[in-house]
Amino acid sequence: MTVAEYGPWLLAASGVFVIIYYGMINTYYLIIHVLALFELRDNVREAGWEPSFQPFDSPFYPGISVLVPAYNEEATIVESLRSLLTLDYPDTEIVVVNDGSTDDTLATLKRQFDLTQVDSTVPYDVPSEPIRDVYRSEAHEELLVIDKENGGKSDALNAGLWLSEKELFCAVDSDTIIERDALLQVVEPFLRDPERAVASGGTIRVANDCVIEGGQVKDVSLPKTGLPGLQVMEYLRAFYSGRLGLNRLRGLILISGAFGVFRADHVREIGGYRHDTVTEDFDIVVRLHRYLIDTDQEYRVDFVPEPVAWTEVPASLSVLGRQRRRWYRGMIETLVANRGMLFNPKYGRVGTAILPTFAAAEALGPLIEGAGYGILLLAWYLNVLDPQFFFTFFLLTTGFGIFLSWFGILSEVWSFNRYEDPRSIARLLWYGVLENFGYRQWKTFVAWRGLFEYLRGEDSWGVMERSGFGTDGGGGSATVPADPPASRFEWTDPEDSWRDLERSGPGTADGGGSATVPADPPASRFEWVDPEGDDQ
Repeated sequence: MTVAEYGPWLLAASGVFVIIYYGMINTYYLIIHVLALFELRDNVREAGWEPSFQPFDSPFYPGISVLVPAYNEEATIVESLRSLLTLDYPDTEIVVVNDGSTDDTLATLKRQFDLTQVDSTVPYDVPSEPIRDVYRSEAHEELLVIDKENGGKSDALNAGLWLSEKELFCAVDSDTIIERDALLQVVEPFLRDPERAVASGGTIRVANDCVIEGGQVKDVSLPKTGLPGLQVMEYLRAFYSGRLGLNRLRGLILISGAFGVFRADHVREIGGYRHDTVTEDFDIVVRLHRYLIDTDQEYRVDFVPEPVAWTEVPASLSVLGRQRRRWYRGMIETLVANRGMLFNPKYGRVGTAILPTFAAAEALGPLIEGAGYGILLLAWYLNVLDPQFFFTFFLLTTGFGIFLSWFGILSEVWSFNRYEDPRSIARLLWYGVLENFGYRQWKTFVAWRGLFEYLRGEDSWGVMERSGFGTDGGGGSATVPADPPASRFEWTDPEDSWRDLERSGPGTADGGGSATVPADPPASRFEWVDPEGDDQ
């Protein structure tokens, strides 16, 4: 067979592989979306039930520490904390971790919340970069601020987790607005099944162009520009279809880092958040699955669609590209780190079905689709493009993509609809079409670039520009530099006992009373692995 004859044959074989692969992936997506409708139906029914008591007054709610890692978040930190301080929940503490910010984040916190330095020794065995100071708010006793050297988001979360006091903790991003009753709703799995519930996540929505007053979203509107609008469509599909469908299968493997509640003891037992990943939210849930199955514990991880947190999404293609490349690299990192779970019957449905299918759809799917576009272009250039292949590939990608997007809009309108104006629904339908022409193809390019960055060992976060939350949905802009790579710690002895740290609380001029803070095991539990991190 000559080269001229071999080339078209190879193109045809590759095209058939792409068609078959994407047909299988779309079957998976369809099953997940249908299961999500059944799960959503049950949630809507339960949401219509009103308890005969005031939830806020119930003594049965477990305490929650809200951890807020902040790195150069001067533009958004005040509104975010105002939102957290007004949450309707009977037992909370807010722990802000200033992760070595180079802007005025700490100064802003001191000025806005009347912070007083806590006069006590910080334990040396906290698995994080050194902690400089700890502050307590005179105005809000439940607000604690930790100032530490920069180590990355995971490092900041570990510092907050080890100095927190409550049974549960909620990890939120500092640019996140949590609705007032969201904690009461997201904690529901822990009330239903307190022995087995280990993690629960809520829905993330796009706050761009919404009106924020007093730390709460007062007026919900779709973003005025196309790129954030397309991300609204993505978020609806991801949460109202993807998360709900996996929850129906009892195989939820991802809780958004912007809003999730976890059992503090279990997360400490697995060593907290890893420093060598850029998607700590995906990593921590997969590791919890692995640890709890390895130790033969019954557990459940849940998604609750009604509680909502609002976040600002990138408004420029360059910033969005950096974010999505980071997400893709982190997904590959987590899958590789936990490859022993793939197709392993020991890990039940998570290992034999959920994780392998997720990897095929979310990790390999964009790469295969991108290869399909390359095959189309090459076949067209060689004048051997088969119209049947073109239309089949178009229907499997663009056509089915529009169907899934509209499926997500149906779930929104049918359930907890926040976009009541019919014109907003019409715009969402338009976004569902628009995202499949150009934007979808661009994301396959981002995935390929993210793969190359992963293979090169790149671990930067990139730069995030935030406009901040304003009363009219606008506000000034702020550029948030990336965290430098964190130093790596390795957990070596998770069975050591804890000790307590006594720290002063607010009250008298010298700091007032004291509170007992659980600390982690001795520092010998951690082995320094990679002290050389390249600053960005």
